[in-house]
Amino acid sequence: MASKFSKLLEPLIIGPLTLHNRVIMSALTRSRSVPTNVPNDINLEYYVQRARGGAGLIATEGALVCQQGSEWQNAPGIWNQEQVVAWKKITDGVHAEGGVIFNQLWHLGRVSHPDAPEQKASGTPVYGPSAKAARGGKFRFLPGQPGYVTPVAIDDPRAIIDLFRKAAINAKEAGFDGVELHGANGYLIHQFLDSTSNKRTDEYGGSIENRARFGLEILKELVSIWGSKRVAVRLSPSGGYNDMGMPLQETIDTYQYFISQADNLDL
Repeated sequence: MASKFSKLLEPLIIGPLTLHNRVIMSALTRSRSVPTNVPNDINLEYYVQRARGGAGLIATEGALVCQQGSEWQNAPGIWNQEQVVAWKKITDGVHAEGGVIFNQLWHLGRVSHPDAPEQKASGTPVYGPSAKAARGGKFRFLPGQPGYVTPVAIDDPRAIIDLFRKAAINAKEAGFDGVELHGANGYLIHQFLDSTSNKRTDEYGGSIENRARFGLEILKELVSIWGSKRVAVRLSPSGGYNDMGMPLQETIDTYQYFISQADNLDL
């Protein structure tokens, strides 16, 4: 049995990164950044434990690129200097254990709620590619446990792209080894990709190439900051979470195009 899995414990070189083994820990939302959105000592202990326990590469829980009212209260952010300082303690702790850690960059898009405290504090509405609500949702910390609302259509997607760029710069300052773009699970990148949530008629909607443009432009910005092999993307083509899902052939065609273009960026 030991020999069967011994390959997992061998080092792995990926571009500029050397992992001490091949055990990779995926992003897992923890909702521990109390009282608001700044990582704390509990987050530090959690990630150091995982590195000490043997994870060669860790992708953090989603770090919000701007203040948003998530269903997952107390999710951490990566948009301001206080958060950068807090994450730096975590990356230092993981590195001390020989680990490698990427920060997952996250925007909720239409699955925020305007009555959530963090959304209210942001002073901005809930945004999505189009003014089309997702079915479902349950904000358990709000009276009546409401679901999703109709978002405000993003006027200029480039303003959101700039948020991701700033978050990537912050992640670098915080000592991460790279970043992962959260493009899955019905969040903003996924919402632009999927024709059921993206009803735009401009250069970011309609054709597969247009719907892929938003995510690909973000990836290009991330690569411009981080360079080759330090940027990853998470996708969920077949996931119906958060009311996503196109017909099968459209899904295949959309993701074949997106992945082929992303491959050209040497992620």
